[in-house]
Amino acid sequence: MPHIMEIMGKTRVVVKDGKVIEVGEAELEWCPLIDKLSGVQKITSEEVKKNVEFKIKEYGMFTAKRHLLGHDTFVAFGASEIMMSGLRSGFLDTTVTACDGAGTVISNNPELVQGIGGRMSGLVETEPIEDVINGIQKLGGIILDTKTASIDPVGGVKKAAELGYKKIAVTTADSKTAKNLREIETELGLDLIVIAVHVTGVSKEEAQGLLENSDLVISCASKYIRELAKPIVQVAAAIPLFALTKKGKELVIERERDIESPILITTTELPVVPKHKQPRDLK
Repeated sequence: MPHIMEIMGKTRVVVKDGKVIEVGEAELEWCPLIDKLSGVQKITSEEVKKNVEFKIKEYGMFTAKRHLLGHDTFVAFGASEIMMSGLRSGFLDTTVTACDGAGTVISNNPELVQGIGGRMSGLVETEPIEDVINGIQKLGGIILDTKTASIDPVGGVKKAAELGYKKIAVTTADSKTAKNLREIETELGLDLIVIAVHVTGVSKEEAQGLLENSDLVISCASKYIRELAKPIVQVAAAIPLFALTKKGKELVIERERDIESPILITTTELPVVPKHKQPRDLK
């Protein structure tokens, strides 16, 4: 089984044995965040391939040499950065995320959470890599299924609850999973923070379902998330992060405490999405 991810305009990339074997077509022409981080003015299959090959070479992604600890941040308010700060402060008990070569990971190690998530984008499917699994376990992480490396946020939250954790941040990319997570939260008496990620191209119905069942959503290049969101806090204008609930807002504040650069705080009607700053074209 190969590894499959969607990156840079939701371009489907297939990796096998540490090599990029397939690259699809990008859904976006230009993204302000990709431009800022990588200097890519136009997203093409060739640029996507180069980006993934760089991640494989520099970070060992999809290989036994995967770098698992992260101290540097790539964006100020990404999902992994926010969870890292929440763990450091004690606001969160643990997190449920996905890692290439391991699948669903339960971890309360802030640097492990950042190391896994800071370099990862849109993991769709992965296969077990023994060295990655062993490395995560040595750093205190718990793998939901070492045999299949399945990506299962619901199963991860159930396992975290069995281990005694209550305040759990979990990432998801679809509304059905988000709804299931809310049901489990009530059933097991948990305090979940559901973070919606990888939402480029979702339908209007899917966007609404995610917004109804998430505490935070990273808007990516989603037209409908921008149109339908009623955030109480927004971070950034080009690729906005929306806090939709009080506890989502509080987790954003935990991250803000860790930011050393100046931050502008103001009050206004939200969302604020200046057209010239958005990805082209929103999907």
